[in-house]
Amino acid sequence: MKLFDEAFLKKIEYLYVMSKKVFTGKLRAERKTRKVASGMEFADHRNYAPGDDFRALDWRVYARTEKLLVRLFEEKEDLAIYFLIDCSGSMHFNDDAKLNYAKKMAAALGFIGLCNQDRVSYAAFNGNVIDRLPLTSGRGQIYKIFQFLEKLEGTGQTSFEEAFKSFASQNKRRGVAVVLSDFYNPAGYENALNFLHYQQFETYVIHIMDETEFDPGVHGDVSLVDAETGERLDLTMTPRLLSKYKAAFEALCLKMEAYCVSRHMLYFRTPVAVPFDEIVLKVFRAGGFLK
Repeated sequence: MKLFDEAFLKKIEYLYVMSKKVFTGKLRAERKTRKVASGMEFADHRNYAPGDDFRALDWRVYARTEKLLVRLFEEKEDLAIYFLIDCSGSMHFNDDAKLNYAKKMAAALGFIGLCNQDRVSYAAFNGNVIDRLPLTSGRGQIYKIFQFLEKLEGTGQTSFEEAFKSFASQNKRRGVAVVLSDFYNPAGYENALNFLHYQQFETYVIHIMDETEFDPGVHGDVSLVDAETGERLDLTMTPRLLSKYKAAFEALCLKMEAYCVSRHMLYFRTPVAVPFDEIVLKVFRAGGFLK
């Protein structure tokens, strides 16, 4: 089944329309850098100084007040939105369910950015950045984004810190960084997210999981195999051990959420069973991509 078909395109177009209806006049893309410069939108006046271009004088004001004032304009600079998509082996779990979910989320949010006249870029990573789509603009570029996302596969081991350092070195222009991952990494995620923060990227965290990860539903003797390293663990899953696992998994998620909140990063946890468009609207309502 094709991931991005006409039905998907209609759905994300509907999401864009919904975002405008719900947040009229408050689209996230309005968070553009404003510069006082030559441009199309009038901002203010200032007093004339010797050497100023006479063409910038406001002669209508002079006719009323006999004061020489120079017109100033606001120039809007488009926002750069980067999507960092985890393509490690753990995202391949359950027939690419998590990776496909990340692709749909990234495509939908990217389409909103394009429609809001922002620039969007994509980087696929595991232990490093393994593929990238440079900053692009214009809603017609969505088909190029579909092609880029379609070919991504889940393989290799995760290293957030190395991947994010590589990403930052490749993208000197700062903006919004949206990380879509299951966040399975023995080295943790804290240093990597801190790095993005200190590199002046506004960071959004979308934590994607499969239902069987927090409720495996297994009993008796089982053999667990690490999707990225191949390491095997044989154990007997008792009701007590399963209960302890669920509690530990939930504690891990809550810890991550608290970490993100404490650093003013928006955090969204979502099972793949939840329709992606519901999470997109949740991102909007929480302030991500809309203001």
